[in-house]
Amino acid sequence: MEGNDTTMFQTRTEQTIEPLLLTVRQAAKVLSISERTLWSLTASGEIPAVRFGRSVRYDRIDLRRWIERAKNSEKSA
Repeated sequence: MEGNDTTMFQTRTEQTIEPLLLTVRQAAKVLSISERTLWSLTASGEIPAVRFGRSVRYDRIDLRRWIERAKNSEKSA
């Protein structure tokens, strides 16, 4: 290693900011489902989405609520 190149080992002091809203791709990945399935669930109203213009985004809290509802409906079946 030439000189004193410590950039590779520097500690990151800046906090990583998590987005409040997820894109379709991000939400599908988080839920481990296809984007097509997510679109279907959104179109049926099962998963709420935030729309502005042509953009569609998903709130992490709404996704967690959907998961909880799905788990609870399995228990009652």
